[in-house]
Amino acid sequence: MAPPKEGGKAPAEKKPAGKAPAKTAAKKTKDGAGKKKKVSRKESYSSYIYKVLKQVHPETGISNKAMSIMNSFVNDIFERIASEASKLAAYNKRSTISSREIQTSVRLILPGELAKHAVSEGTKAVTKYQSSK
Repeated sequence: MAPPKEGGKAPAEKKPAGKAPAKTAAKKTKDGAGKKKKVSRKESYSSYIYKVLKQVHPETGISNKAMSIMNSFVNDIFERIASEASKLAAYNKRSTISSREIQTSVRLILPGELAKHAVSEGTKAVTKYQSSK
């Protein structure tokens, strides 16, 4: 390990702190009576959050508590956008939420520059998906 830098802290280990799979494996265990008990799976965005963190700041880790907060944040934003898109579809007497409703919802919910970047990334993702079909 390298000596500590001037900040007084040693460089971060290469261990992926907070890296968790998107879904934990379902385990089957036997209880006292010999019956198999299925453990439920817990879905989360943590593996995706971790991948994006490494793209942006390869040397930075994330604690489990911070990962939990980020997961809650993603779930909250998802819920807000989906709810707004649902209302927009209902206003226009449509039963399907398309990329158009999602884009409009993002413009309504996210502020200024953040909305522009989100719309740009979303358009890029939809174009890439359609070209792969």
